[in-house]
Amino acid sequence: MRAFRLAYDGRPFYGFQRQPTVPTVEGALFDALRALSILPPDADKPTGYAAAGRTDAGVSAVAQTVAFECPEWLSPRALNSELPATIRAWASADVDGDFHATHDAARREYVYQLYAPRDVGDDGPSADDRTLDARTLDGRPTIDDDRAADAVDALSGQHDFHNLTPDETGTERDIAASIDRDGDVLVLTVTAGGFPRHFVRRFVAVVQAVASGSKSLAWIESLLGDEPVDPRPQTASPEPLVLSRVEYPGVDFECDPNAAASGVDAFGERAVDALVGYRVSSVLVDRLGESEDNL
Repeated sequence: MRAFRLAYDGRPFYGFQRQPTVPTVEGALFDALRALSILPPDADKPTGYAAAGRTDAGVSAVAQTVAFECPEWLSPRALNSELPATIRAWASADVDGDFHATHDAARREYVYQLYAPRDVGDDGPSADDRTLDARTLDGRPTIDDDRAADAVDALSGQHDFHNLTPDETGTERDIAASIDRDGDVLVLTVTAGGFPRHFVRRFVAVVQAVASGSKSLAWIESLLGDEPVDPRPQTASPEPLVLSRVEYPGVDFECDPNAAASGVDAFGERAVDALVGYRVSSVLVDRLGESEDNL
């Protein structure tokens, strides 16, 4: 049995879990294994197969972990030969036959990149030194960092989060969370042994609502109470979310340098494309903001 670390850009996919009519990360993985003659055409999935988690549509990962029985020659580099460039295997580990990538994960960490221009009263300029005013870029409210930190503190610890998930069971969790500012982005890191469905994205939405002043800290108290809250918090957009770490005590993953380098190249190209797209859109915003001068 071997476990593999997968990194992927989740934006082109309809989530991790295989679906019959739309592209998914798991579907691409199984196609690659069939192309390598590891998964028979009539087999539903590889023997012993399990994954660390089922990320939603649009969610990315750098530490998704899958495990299954395979030949010794199957390395991350070999797996990448049949995977699309949006998915890269980059490390592997030999594991016991009873290893289960879902149940044996001790801790999972997600990181969310929240576009959150500072409140006008906050000190310090925007990280973007262009003339573009990030505070009015798309009409989102500005963020008070102190209120954001207070919201993260209130949500951290052992709670029943039944109001932050559609799940009816498994809603009690011990959450560790932190928040850091990087220019106009707040980086929220949320860690737990496991998460109920949609939890991290609703966690982010709650922090954003309180930090923008549209909700109070008392609202968080009601969300953590015994009674259902109607309506429940909305879910934040999936694209800024990354499954960043999955811990397996006693399992030592070995990085495949060539496979990791191919990931750097593939995702680096996508980063440049995204940066160029941002610059082009920024020109449109700037010029339309000065529309009378462009008639």
